[in-house]
Amino acid sequence: MGLPDYTGGALVNLAAELERRLTGSGLHPGLHPHLAATIPDAASYVLVLFDGLGDHQLIHPAAAPLLASRAATIDSGFPTTTTVSMATVATGMTPAEHGLLGYQMWLPEIGHVVNTIKWTTPWGERIDYDQRGFLPTPNLWERLVAHGIEPVTLQPWNFADSPMSRVLYRGCRFEPWNDVDEAADIAAELALVPGRLVFLYLPHVDFAAHVGGQDSADYAAAMTIVARTWERLARRLPESTAAVGTADHGHVDVPAERRIRIPTAAHDGRRFGGDPRAVFVYGEGESLAAELGVEWVARPEMIDWWGPGTRHPAFADRAPDGVLLPPPGWNVLHRHADDRLIGQHGGVTDEELRVPLLVIAGS
Repeated sequence: MGLPDYTGGALVNLAAELERRLTGSGLHPGLHPHLAATIPDAASYVLVLFDGLGDHQLIHPAAAPLLASRAATIDSGFPTTTTVSMATVATGMTPAEHGLLGYQMWLPEIGHVVNTIKWTTPWGERIDYDQRGFLPTPNLWERLVAHGIEPVTLQPWNFADSPMSRVLYRGCRFEPWNDVDEAADIAAELALVPGRLVFLYLPHVDFAAHVGGQDSADYAAAMTIVARTWERLARRLPESTAAVGTADHGHVDVPAERRIRIPTAAHDGRRFGGDPRAVFVYGEGESLAAELGVEWVARPEMIDWWGPGTRHPAFADRAPDGVLLPPPGWNVLHRHADDRLIGQHGGVTDEELRVPLLVIAGS
C-alpha cells in the first residue's frame, strides 16, 4: 500500500509549483527541489492531464514519445480517481480541503450518494445542485485571475457546460476542441501570451482502459493518439514556454473472475460509494470486509489519506465510515456499480497512485 506524498511529491504540489511560479504564492509547498528542477522557468505553462495514464503504463510501445519526456514520477492523491484529482488541480487544495472526497460520495444535503462526474444518483437520477458553487472560493483559476493571469482550459467540445465542467472551471476560460491535433495547436497558440496557464485535458487512455483493458487494440490506439498530441505540442510550443504532463491516476485491469459482488442483503443499513478498487462504506463495514475477504480500513485510520490542511466544513459528513480495499487485481462491486469495465482505479497500489511527470521546453 502506498500513500500520497503531499509534502512535495503529489499532484497538489505540482499545482502549487505552477501557481507559485506564476504568482509568487500558493496554498501548499511546491514540488520537492529535485522534482521542481525538472521543470524549466517559463513565461507561460501548458499543463496537460492525460486521464488514466499511470507511470507504469509508459512501458506500452505506443507510449514511447511520452516515455522520452518523462522527467520523474509523482503521486496523484486519495482516492485515485478523476473527479478528486481534477478538483485538486482546479483548487490547488488537497481533497480534505476542497471536499470532493470520492467519485461516488454521500452528500447529506441531498440525501443520496452522488456520482460526481454525472451528478446523478448511483441509479442514474439527475441531481438538482449548484455545481458551480461546490468547490471552495477562491479556486486556483480565481486566484490566478486576481494576479492578472488568464487561465484557459481546453476540453473536448462535448464537455462544455457538463456537470463536471461546472464544478471544476468556475473562473476559467473554457475553450472546446474537436480533435486532438487542433487541441495541441490551440494550446501552443494560447501559450504565446506571457503569464498564462493553459490546462489541456485528454480523456482517451482512461476511456479505452476502462472499456477494453490495457491489452486491447482500442487502448493501443488511444495511447497512440495522446502520444501524437504530445509530440505535436512539443513541435509547436513557443520559446519561453514549457509544457508539463501528468495524470489523475493510473489503471489496473480486473478480469471478470476477480470481481467480488456485495450481496444484496448487505446493502441493508449501508450506503456505498467511492470506486470499485476502494469502496466507501457509510455504515458498519468490518464484518462485511471479513465476509468478502477484503481489507477494511476504518475512518480514523485513513483520515489523513485525503491530505493535510484545514478540512472542508462538510468533510465529516461526506467522509465514509471506512473503505473496503480488495487485493491487487481485484475489485468490489455494489449493486449499482458498472460490472462491464475491465480497467479500474481508486485504490492505493503504485499502479494506481504513481503518475508521470512529463516535461518539454518550448523552442
